[in-house]
Amino acid sequence: MKVTEFNYELPKELIAQTPINKRDESKLMILNRKEKTIENKIFKDILEYLHEGDCLVRNNTRVLPARLYGKKETGAKVEFLLLNQIEGDIWESIVRPGNKLHVGTKVIFGEGRLEAEILDVMPGGTRKVQFKYDGIFNEILDQIGLMPLPPYIHKELKENNRYQTVYAQYNGSAAAPTAGLHFTEELLNKIEKKGVKIANVTLHVGIGTFRPVKVENIEEHEMHSEHFYIKQEDANKINETKSQGKRVIAVGTTSCRVLETISEENGQVKATEGDTKIFIYPGYKFKCIDGLITNFHLPESTLLMLVSALAGKDYIMQAYKEAIKQKYRFFSFGDAMFIM
Repeated sequence: MKVTEFNYELPKELIAQTPINKRDESKLMILNRKEKTIENKIFKDILEYLHEGDCLVRNNTRVLPARLYGKKETGAKVEFLLLNQIEGDIWESIVRPGNKLHVGTKVIFGEGRLEAEILDVMPGGTRKVQFKYDGIFNEILDQIGLMPLPPYIHKELKENNRYQTVYAQYNGSAAAPTAGLHFTEELLNKIEKKGVKIANVTLHVGIGTFRPVKVENIEEHEMHSEHFYIKQEDANKINETKSQGKRVIAVGTTSCRVLETISEENGQVKATEGDTKIFIYPGYKFKCIDGLITNFHLPESTLLMLVSALAGKDYIMQAYKEAIKQKYRFFSFGDAMFIM
């Protein structure tokens, strides 16, 4: 299949630049795959479409406020974006301006609360960086770091926690699992009271999630690798749901990718830790998930290909056309879709 088959025209004003005031009052499009219908609702209405015995599987990763602005000893301003922890206080980072940050360069952040030294230039131009500080690294990041927002968001985020799910638990992501941003504690409590099970996976979203598909034929695209794990107690909830013939519903494409990576042909899963590079596009046969809650994705993106694999490309493109007509908000801070 050609990448261009997944293109669509999106008015720029529909790219959401800020989060909606109340998480669960974003719009929600309901796609019924069997009936091929499209309904327009509000996100908290999802309660009507979840049934007793279903299992919601959500990604409880936590986004690091990994964008840091600092100064060299000369006073020159620099920017760091932490990508991943190599070991201890040594991190791989994207640095700007790269041509000015050589091995041995020292940088100060937050008026000296955090110091860094460039140890090495890594393949691709990223830097191996050693950090020094007094206290707890993650607490310092929370105080002086900024959220690494996607490149299509140009407005400043006033509250870091709005780019974090209410159930975020484990540090490690460079981007939020955005389908989960719509849930509130109150809505999750109502969902559980209805008899819907909630299970967790953890997949740390990499910066590669924004990498465009650069090949003409999608079959030639290679996905970036992302680390995940799932605990036995969560695997048990999913397996019980499958055994009872009820629905496993992934909250977001990250949860979907974990489940489809680890699932056996009968949809059963087990406690696992590993890395996934799974690429789901039309023609893929889903093994575990029966439904998906997701946002509206970029043209020609691997995520648009994933939802097209689940619901059918023509049906998805019809839904996107309807979303544009109804002025849905798109991408990370945008509205949601429930494919059931």
